Amino acid sequence: MAARPRSPKGFFVTATGTVPSGQQDDLLQAFATAITHITAPRSQNDLISQISTLMVANFGAARSELWLHDGSDNLNLASAAGAAAEHNMLRMSVEGNPIGQAFTERKQISAQEPTSTLAYVSVHPLVNCNQCLGVVVNAAQNPPSDEQRGWWQTFADASAIALHQMFASEDSQKTITQLSLLFEATRLLNSTLDLAELLELIMKIARTEVKADRGSVFLVDKAHKELWSIVASGLEHQELRVPFGRGVAGRVAETGEVINVADAYTLPFFDRSFDQKTGYTTKSLLCLPIRHHNNEIVGVLQLLNQSTHGRFTPEDQEFLTKLTGHMAMALENARLHREALEKQRMERDLAVARNIQRSLLPEAPPVVPGYDIAVINHMCYEVGGDYYDFLNLGPQTLLIVVADVEGKGVSSALVMSNLQATLRALVMHLHSLEVLTISLNEMIFNDTKSEKFLSIFLGLVDIRRGGLHYINAGHVPPILVKGATGEFKTLEDGGTVIGLFPDAEYNRGSAKLEPGDILVCCTDGIEEASNTEDEEYGTERLAEAVARHRSKHAKEIVEAVLEEVTAFSVGGKNIDDKVLMVMKVTTDGKFDQANAAGEKQLVKEPVLPRHR
Repeated sequence: MAARPRSPKGFFVTATGTVPSGQQDDLLQAFATAITHITAPRSQNDLISQISTLMVANFGAARSELWLHDGSDNLNLASAAGAAAEHNMLRMSVEGNPIGQAFTERKQISAQEPTSTLAYVSVHPLVNCNQCLGVVVNAAQNPPSDEQRGWWQTFADASAIALHQMFASEDSQKTITQLSLLFEATRLLNSTLDLAELLELIMKIARTEVKADRGSVFLVDKAHKELWSIVASGLEHQELRVPFGRGVAGRVAETGEVINVADAYTLPFFDRSFDQKTGYTTKSLLCLPIRHHNNEIVGVLQLLNQSTHGRFTPEDQEFLTKLTGHMAMALENARLHREALEKQRMERDLAVARNIQRSLLPEAPPVVPGYDIAVINHMCYEVGGDYYDFLNLGPQTLLIVVADVEGKGVSSALVMSNLQATLRALVMHLHSLEVLTISLNEMIFNDTKSEKFLSIFLGLVDIRRGGLHYINAGHVPPILVKGATGEFKTLEDGGTVIGLFPDAEYNRGSAKLEPGDILVCCTDGIEEASNTEDEEYGTERLAEAVARHRSKHAKEIVEAVLEEVTAFSVGGKNIDDKVLMVMKVTTDGKFDQANAAGEKQLVKEPVLPRHR
């Protein structure tokens, strides 16, 4: 902004104007209101922030900055209000710039910086009892009048009196420096989300201010009930881990107390092993908790060996308590940043896993003369445990598979991929449904140690004769709807689920497939979808829906059923993986002379569709 320190050559004296009629009374009222604020501040910080805030709110400055002298040759930015800054200065020299000139000469200076948005600058020294405490820098887009600058200086004089009274104690200059350091700490907190870098910068400020020889920041690891250090000033960067309750830091993490002693060896819980390993001698020690805004302890700050007084003072403790508040915010911001990055990484990994899992499933149902087949697969998460497949076991034999791995998410998806590989390996060598199912159960049981199990329906379709042999291993019973009447029956013969019991036995069932008949296979996400009254969609509703639409093609039946399930479960529970497969018999399976070429093609080409 206009307050950026520049060479005097970059400024020139501005023109002045007059205050419009009636504005004088407004400024007088504004001054009276402002005085009430600065004469009764709630705290030192409140007074400092009020000066710049009131200059903007009551006296028309577009931006106001309060710069306080640190007792040496520098001015520190203590507070600011109004328009955004056009500089990043937190400290400047009192020499070589108009702001420093106003401070050293103790007189008001007006200047202009043509390249700035707020081009008109007025610097007002804060003088009281023959002592200049600092300056107030006001900036505006238009040139302020002489009267307005006069009110600015009048309020600056009143502020100087209030500040002098506030800084009357012998530690006033130290307080100013600490405020500046806290201001700088805030800037550093906003400059990076790298936790190690940020905490190291904060630690440097803390050590410099309280004159500590060494220091460490410990973060709380709740999972392991430990503290771990990511920065140790004065030592090489190495990770230190301390169990809760051990040593001074561990005790502070556990109790939340502040420990400030001149001789650490007088503490019965002081851990001397660190000194013994490094040859270092710990004398004075200050250790305090880093608390989140909800009062939760998220870390511990520990400083060793105060170099000037021999021990850490109450003022040191107060300053560091304020600093730990900033550190707690830094920890929270860095944690949220890490979590966001981790979430993005997991989302990318899950997207890749989803594509891989989809590649394990058929791209589309097979084209089988005499049969119309359609299927949908909806996963409620990126990956899931529902599985379906079509396996060609011969020129006139099709194995249809629908399975549901217990649970959801990544673990179920891994078992699903294992099931796909295992099943495809077994069908190459086994031609009995019973033996196939028993072998599948044994292999899944050995792989999962009964921690995961699955239900599965294996249906062996005799394409030519219209026969169906099946085993239902604990799966949602498929429904066979008769095309002529709309009546249905469920296919339940088989046995228990796969992977739970090592010696399970399975028995096959059979059914006749007539022209117009419809076989419906699904996972529990279809039948267990519930409405607002917690009533499930169920087998009967599914069968009735298929019967109503039995004159349609298989794909249309799937779409109609899915639409009804969605409408039924509005406001209820419908958050499970879903597979819905419909196979409709379109002919009696006997091929006439005109279909001979098609039959020959069926024998020559496998029914199994291409997979990704």
